[in-house]
Amino acid sequence: MPQIKQKLKKTRKLTTSSQKWLLRQINDPFVEKARLEGWRSRAAFKIIEVDEKFKIFKKNNFVVDLGCAPGGWSQYAVKKVGDNNVLGIDLLEIDPIIGVKFIQMDFLAEGALEKILSEVENLKQRSRISKSKKFADVVLSDMASNTTGDKKTDHMRIIDLLEESLVLAEKILAQGGCFVGKIFQGGSSDEILKKLQQSFKTVKYFKPKSSRQDSAETYLVALGFKRDKPISI
Repeated sequence: MPQIKQKLKKTRKLTTSSQKWLLRQINDPFVEKARLEGWRSRAAFKIIEVDEKFKIFKKNNFVVDLGCAPGGWSQYAVKKVGDNNVLGIDLLEIDPIIGVKFIQMDFLAEGALEKILSEVENLKQRSRISKSKKFADVVLSDMASNTTGDKKTDHMRIIDLLEESLVLAEKILAQGGCFVGKIFQGGSSDEILKKLQQSFKTVKYFKPKSSRQDSAETYLVALGFKRDKPISI
């Protein structure tokens, strides 16, 4: 406890919101657990819980992780599917993860889709399995835009990100593939749920225990992609 007090004394010059964030980090058991187990962030436990519940990862599957920094989801995924079967994408650079191919770019930029499909195909050609299969089996999106403090604006921003990631998923997912995306429930979230239900056999809301309970954050887990019924967004 004395160590915590010392840390807080040094942060008196921080804004109130920054101090609240620091206190939450210090008192968060998942932050310490992530450090002890070697995960890059507490977010790793969210995808672990999703996988334990829905069994989204299978050996030799191919995974595309959108907004992957700092790498916790990719770190777990590669352990489940195998080396060179995970493609991580983010605007921010990340430290290398063994077995994960990383591209630093905006997945919404012009030419991004072609680059992603090319990388998926190149990686699969190097693999001894699924050589003729150019699509991904799993698309992940734990992305969130910078918050403004206005709940309505922040909600719409994350909805927009989710919609864009779904558009990409529709173009790169294999038949029977799955999608996991972060969302804040409310407003248009149910509209996205309905659209997903048209293109996936099973769609569920899921809030991991490791997701902070005071947050509206939850996840949409969509299983069994039907390529003959693309997402209409």
